[in-house]
Amino acid sequence: MKMIINGLAVEASDGKTIDVINPATGTVVDTVPSATIDDINSAVACAKEAQKTWAKVPVHARVDIMMKFLTFVERDKEVLAKTLSDETGKTITEARGEIGNIPIAFKAFSEKAKHLYGEVVGPGLEAGQETNILFTQREPIGVVACVIPFNFPCDLFDQKVAPALLSGNAAIVKPATDNPLTLCMLTALLVEAGVTPGAIEVVTGRGSVVGGVLCSHPDVHLVTLTGSTEVGIETAVNCAKNLTHTALELGGNDAFIVLEDADVELAASEVIWGRMYNTGQVCCASKRFLVHSSRVEEFTTKVIEKISALKLGVPSDETSQLGCLISEKAAIEIEQQVNLTVEQGGTILLGGKRSGAFYTPTVIGNVPKTADVAKDMEIFGPVVPIISFETVEEAVEIANASIFGLCGCVFSENSKTAMKVAYALECGGAVINGASFFRSFEMPFGGYKFSGLGTEGVMSTFDEMTRTKSVVLKNILG
Repeated sequence: MKMIINGLAVEASDGKTIDVINPATGTVVDTVPSATIDDINSAVACAKEAQKTWAKVPVHARVDIMMKFLTFVERDKEVLAKTLSDETGKTITEARGEIGNIPIAFKAFSEKAKHLYGEVVGPGLEAGQETNILFTQREPIGVVACVIPFNFPCDLFDQKVAPALLSGNAAIVKPATDNPLTLCMLTALLVEAGVTPGAIEVVTGRGSVVGGVLCSHPDVHLVTLTGSTEVGIETAVNCAKNLTHTALELGGNDAFIVLEDADVELAASEVIWGRMYNTGQVCCASKRFLVHSSRVEEFTTKVIEKISALKLGVPSDETSQLGCLISEKAAIEIEQQVNLTVEQGGTILLGGKRSGAFYTPTVIGNVPKTADVAKDMEIFGPVVPIISFETVEEAVEIANASIFGLCGCVFSENSKTAMKVAYALECGGAVINGASFFRSFEMPFGGYKFSGLGTEGVMSTFDEMTRTKSVVLKNILG
């Protein structure tokens, strides 16, 4: 598969490629170009020029192009889903679901784009301004680098590319090195739909090269990145040199709090959605399970029962409920983190086995609140570490002890208590009686502390991707 630069499918200028491996089978799915610095600079130059043309396309016409793009997605949906499953290791049913989200997102952002109204400050609202009228308008920020992670490439493509294009920006997509194929296909469909050549591009290659150049390039005006906190901090440093705007959605270690009066059956059911989906590779997945000591045994029994019923299998199998991790390297890291948690006092009650890129769903009991996983160690896989507490105050204290603050959740039959905990959690999203893995396209999504800067979603992304210009009619009434 090729990159898209200036509306054309191209190879790297030096001809080098990167293999894209199916993590479940170890076979090569396809290859992509390994972009050179010259390739990246060329992409930015083309995007900068094309943005001027694309910005002149009326909003209603941009929306029409997005709708045409969606007809192509519908036409190719099964090929897109199979490609996504093959290159990512997620089950084919989950891959179909992610492709199915594309119309939801693009339609929502399209509707919002048609209602980005300005404001008027009338005469005389301020002393000395009796003859002046001021109005505001939203203008595109320019060239947007969309740095997209491996775990939900299409969902994050939706969240970043749709609003970037609809607000008149040029978008350069940087997919994850492990699974860039589906995003290359989606970018090509946007070109086919009629986006100005150069206003939508995809550049493939190692993050250390492509990401580094894009984030430090003076002609990139916004970097919107979803990834690890370490990469986010590095990105912010690089962007600061040019005062490049950043929107960063980073790591998380979300607390899942089960209070004494909780519906434990509901909580255990939510573990399946909130921790096992996408084999646990979810930024806002629940990752620390804080359970009142009086309910630990019941909760643990129910969770083990429900997880044991899941079928771990080859992602392409229609009956598989869990696939593999993005790579064997990722599975090895999880294996090491589980071993560390056991060394620190935890007990493996279920799972704890690795085979290549597959890691069995794992439940760890007796995890002390001093363990790394109880604070800042984010396990990006299907692992449920259970930590007990005695009081509501202790649960909140454990939850807030982390450097992360992406999302969190609390289970309680008492609405007042649940609201109290939700308000006390130091995080960007708090879910009551549901897992922290909750992200609608409409909501502003983002974290506190080391979990990021800014938010994205239909409600807020356009604020990140546009500038506000004030136009003054001085003495118009004089």
